[in-house]
Amino acid sequence: MSIETGDKAPDFTLPTDGGGKVSLSKLRGRKVVLYFYPKDDTSGCTAEACSFRDNLPKFGRLDATVIGVSRDSVASHDKFKKKYELPFTLAADETGEVCERYGVWVEKSMYGRKYMGIERATFLLDEKGVVRGLWRKVKVPGHVEAVLAAAKAL
Repeated sequence: MSIETGDKAPDFTLPTDGGGKVSLSKLRGRKVVLYFYPKDDTSGCTAEACSFRDNLPKFGRLDATVIGVSRDSVASHDKFKKKYELPFTLAADETGEVCERYGVWVEKSMYGRKYMGIERATFLLDEKGVVRGLWRKVKVPGHVEAVLAAAKAL
């Protein structure tokens, strides 16, 4: 499945850090930055999360909620959040169902070996849950700033 700009974002409910739950439908009325990342506490994912952390006040002024999603467990998210003082929700998609629905569970290749994994991607949703910005195969440097600029333009 592939989601494009202008599509309604698929709803989901996932467990989150701190024993909570997040449902996309309950965030209607707010902009949502939904970013998918491969793995807690790895170099690229940490740099991306810390960049969202450092820019979170700017997203807050735009009434935008930031949610990170990976297939890591809630316990892994709890450790990752604590270690880097991440002030936004991390959702645990342990089954990979949400990753599949968003088209980010893809075949990857490293050193000639093929495997399935999460493609780093970000979806910017408007207050009605419609995808207004979409970044695939994200390169971390400058990415959060690009998402912030797009959120300001909404």
